[in-house]
Amino acid sequence: MQRITSGTSAPLFEIAASRRIEQAAAAALPPHTLMQRAGLAVARLAMATVPHARTIWIACGPGNNGGDGFEAATQLQHRGFAPVVTRIGNDERLPADAAASLQRARDAGVRFADAPPASADLVIDALLGLGAARPPEGPMADWLRRMHTGSAPVLSVDTPSGLNADTGVLALDFLAPAVVRGPGVRRLCLSLLTLKPGLFTSQGRDAVGELWFDDLDVMPGAERPTARLPGEPSAVLRPHTSHKGTYGDVAVIGGAPGMVGAALLAATAALHAGAGRVYVASLDTAFSPIDTAQPELMFRTPDALDLRAMTVVCGCGAGTAVRDPLPRVLQEAHALVLDADALNAIAADGALQTLLVARARSGHRTVLTPHPLEAARLLGTGAAEVQGDRLRAAQLLSERFGATIVLKGSGTIVAAAGEVPTINPTGNARLASAGTGDVLAGMIGAALAAGQPSVAASREAVWRHGDLADHWPTDVPLTAGTLARGWKKAS
Repeated sequence: MQRITSGTSAPLFEIAASRRIEQAAAAALPPHTLMQRAGLAVARLAMATVPHARTIWIACGPGNNGGDGFEAATQLQHRGFAPVVTRIGNDERLPADAAASLQRARDAGVRFADAPPASADLVIDALLGLGAARPPEGPMADWLRRMHTGSAPVLSVDTPSGLNADTGVLALDFLAPAVVRGPGVRRLCLSLLTLKPGLFTSQGRDAVGELWFDDLDVMPGAERPTARLPGEPSAVLRPHTSHKGTYGDVAVIGGAPGMVGAALLAATAALHAGAGRVYVASLDTAFSPIDTAQPELMFRTPDALDLRAMTVVCGCGAGTAVRDPLPRVLQEAHALVLDADALNAIAADGALQTLLVARARSGHRTVLTPHPLEAARLLGTGAAEVQGDRLRAAQLLSERFGATIVLKGSGTIVAAAGEVPTINPTGNARLASAGTGDVLAGMIGAALAAGQPSVAASREAVWRHGDLADHWPTDVPLTAGTLARGWKKAS
């Protein structure tokens, strides 16, 4: 069993693949082996979480997730704890493995009750797991509401009930506020056999809390992962023979009237992320071309830049003014990060979309960094549809435009055609403020300018951007400006 952290590198498997892995393993092992291993793993984590617990409430569902709960209850009973099991369903409909575990629990003297205990030191959610095909209702919904609004720690078996393990969407509207803004409830999840993508994106990260994993001594075999956790990027040492040209030129084109700060944030981030030289081409003709606080930044007009030798970050605070330089940017930029208003302009213009696709055919590196609404505009759909299946949306964008996609949000996704996407595990709600996306665009630009492939550059920048927020001092406000200058604090 291992604790999953932001530095973990691991494959993620969708529900269908996880079931195939389970079926293959069960066929090769003695009957009931996997469920006994799962129950023992749950019991061990429960004992480690509340070693002096008096009462442990285990809520069991009608399928194999409930069977894992029965087995955990047996293991806890044998070890001197006092599990109280409530269950949904009847004996006749139980799968064979779950029925065997139910009998083992009865034989061990586990207490079964019609209603949850008045108080408990730990709650184990073994109601649905991967079986969340529809929103829970009736007593199951009542139990979930009770466990997530109570004060006892909640340990979910495999997947929090009501969470789609593929998409990270929580099926329980009434539960979402409790899960996201619960009264200090400690949440844990023990993912069994495989790690699932929905645990790491959309509402999954809030619903899961602390994530643990036990592979039950089973290997995934030939199954192809749905996605991956990228792991912590390796530190890059710069040779003593390096010079400013070694790490490339970044040109930031953006900053229309009233929004010049966005371009300066991206440029500052690129500078502090290690770009050799950084140019700012503001789309505000009245902007004074100097930043006395950062004399390293060089200011040019967009038409004075030799884009063929540069990595361009385009769109930060650009407004509608970006439409004029965008065709040239798409055709000439050596490497390109498209953000914010550049994405909105492309979404509304078929000719620009054609130029973007042509970049891929010519082999130029291109990264798009949409938030969900920008992604929806590019796909011609709604933000709710994007958030309903973030992995699919990112992959559709990568296939449509031939670019690397950084779909921002909780569990930022990096996708490129023909590659297994990654779900980034770093970052927190402190990044939910204006300008942090501009900072990320600048950081990706610096990595591209240093010569990294677009996928590697995006994964590294996204991970470090989030890790910086995760390690930000609690007594220091996190603003985009401080974030742009704080790259080195995370390393």
